Amino acid sequence: MKPVIPVRGAVTRMRPYHPPLEGRDGKLRLDFNENTIGCSPMVRKAIRNLTSAAVSMYPEQESVRHELATFFGVRAEELLLTNGTDEALHLVADTFVEPGDEVLLVEPTFAMYRFYCELAGARILALRYDDAMRFPMRGLLTALRKGPRVFFLANPNNPTGSVVRPAELRRILKTATKTLLVVDEAYFEFSGITILPWIRRHNNLVVTRTFSKAAGLAGLRLGCIFAHRSIAEHFRKAQSPYPVNVAALAAARATIRDRRFLRNTLREFRRSRKELERGLAKLGIPFFPSAANFVLLSLGERAKEVVASLARQGTLIRDRSSDFGGAGYVRITFGTLSQTRRVLRQLKEIV
Repeated sequence: MKPVIPVRGAVTRMRPYHPPLEGRDGKLRLDFNENTIGCSPMVRKAIRNLTSAAVSMYPEQESVRHELATFFGVRAEELLLTNGTDEALHLVADTFVEPGDEVLLVEPTFAMYRFYCELAGARILALRYDDAMRFPMRGLLTALRKGPRVFFLANPNNPTGSVVRPAELRRILKTATKTLLVVDEAYFEFSGITILPWIRRHNNLVVTRTFSKAAGLAGLRLGCIFAHRSIAEHFRKAQSPYPVNVAALAAARATIRDRRFLRNTLREFRRSRKELERGLAKLGIPFFPSAANFVLLSLGERAKEVVASLARQGTLIRDRSSDFGGAGYVRITFGTLSQTRRVLRQLKEIV
């Protein structure tokens, strides 16, 4: 049945986004790049200590925002807190994208870039990684010279795990004189590569971060958007007044005060990454080097079989074949060292 009131054309033209499946609790979740170690114990304590009054009031975020600005090495006026990185991306589209504007992507990449820009009525120009997962730098610079409104770049990229180095990012910024460059650094903690300090010199640069990955706060939905203050003030005008809940604010403060936990978590994942890549090489399974907390495998026609077999054993990995036109690609998130050894044993039995 059609709606009585006509739906916006941009919505009717969009492909539906299918969120993660339900029923993942209690399983080895290596499918959505979550932190399998979890959050800091200080986070759980901070949430337990929330008073009834704190929960019943609208959240007050300014003191947390200033503390986070100091942690990230930016000025408070250059930082906005958002309801996950998703809201940050939505805010970019709401603030800068008019119907008919051209938005540039390099795909496959995070689906929400296309989602929010199509919702805003944008025209999407999508370049592609090649079969070796190489970034199309030459084609990108050519496209940027034509002045698209926004270019979204995940760095490292999901699902390829590839990273664009600072020297290449300088070339992109130098060329993108009429384009807003949005660099999504969701996996920054794993790559160590960031251009966050550049926002002060470039008023067409936006950087986003998340507490969902390394910090293990995916269930609380907390992200950050960083920009030159001349851009940030427009984001503030377009943002709702209470985007972040009180539990997320308490968790953010606790997270940045427990740096030892974060260091230990990252150390464990680095060990796990080496173990998984070494194990995949021994099994003869092709994979692509990753700078994030996951690795992309090429399993060809056996991809769906392997994903289903692991799921029956309680281990979830992500079939990304649709991103590559049915080429049989699978993504595995790095868990702990023991979790990695478990999935390698299971893969050995299957393959």
